Amino acid sequence: MSDKPRILVTRRHLAEIEARLQRDYDIVLNEDDHIMTASEIIGAADGVDALFICVTEPLSEKTINALPNSVQAILTLSVGTDHIDLAAAEKRRLAVLTTPDAVTAATAEIGMLLLLGAARRAPESGRYLRAGKWQTWSPTQFVGVEITGRPLGIFGMGRIGRTVAERARGFEMKVHYRNRNRLAPDLEGSAVYFNDLGEFLAASEFLILCAPSTPETKGLLNAETIAQLPDGAIVVNIARGDLVDDAALIAALKSGKIAAAGLDVFNGEPANIDRRYFRLPNVFAVPHIGSAARQARTAMGMMLLDGFEALRAGQPASNRVV
Repeated sequence: MSDKPRILVTRRHLAEIEARLQRDYDIVLNEDDHIMTASEIIGAADGVDALFICVTEPLSEKTINALPNSVQAILTLSVGTDHIDLAAAEKRRLAVLTTPDAVTAATAEIGMLLLLGAARRAPESGRYLRAGKWQTWSPTQFVGVEITGRPLGIFGMGRIGRTVAERARGFEMKVHYRNRNRLAPDLEGSAVYFNDLGEFLAASEFLILCAPSTPETKGLLNAETIAQLPDGAIVVNIARGDLVDDAALIAALKSGKIAAAGLDVFNGEPANIDRRYFRLPNVFAVPHIGSAARQARTAMGMMLLDGFEALRAGQPASNRVV
């Protein structure tokens, strides 16, 4: 019997992460990378010290309560914890570790990609080219809008929002933001804080959602708030799908109230996305790839294992949320 800590690894990971897992731990690996059911996780967790999971494995109160007593920690390859019942984990005295800093730069990059792609009509023009329809150049063909020097509203000015602001300043964008609280001057920089949501929206020719999903932010972008945006605004969501009312955004994209949208996250992802988005030429959509960069994904896994080692040594883990 190995004296190494035993970890249930529910998904396959990059080679660097799996190499460390194989070297330092006695692991139970989901070899074929299928989505494990709650009952499979409970069964495979017998004698396991920690679960190494992803957002694809939701842990409800019922599931957490059914975990074997050997389980001491949940390591989730994510910043968000929507898929974990934190109250149940806390009641069971299970430590929950996340990856707050590892995804910041990669997610901000996707935000800028979507902002540029939506503004410059990248998906439409790319499809046109691949379909063999491009026969001649025209002064009016696929004319989009420049982001340089334009006002950018950032809703949610945490690590990712602040990094988006830094990138946007490279395009000389005029950054303003809406946040639960105003930032300290050293974090705010040249960004302008708006306390009033309506005034913030009215000033946002470009709007990027970077806030976590909370009861206060769910459904933030709805028919009422969309009406407060400038006509022809461009919207990007790199936060969570449930910040957006799909019906309202789709209607605004069809009417032209919203000129274009760049979306990395969706309600019902991945199986139950509102597929009307895919029929709209002014939607630049990618499948939740905010953290899908080798450096970020490797750093995420290493952060979780570093945190777990700290817990085992009786030390605080900076990425512990419960």
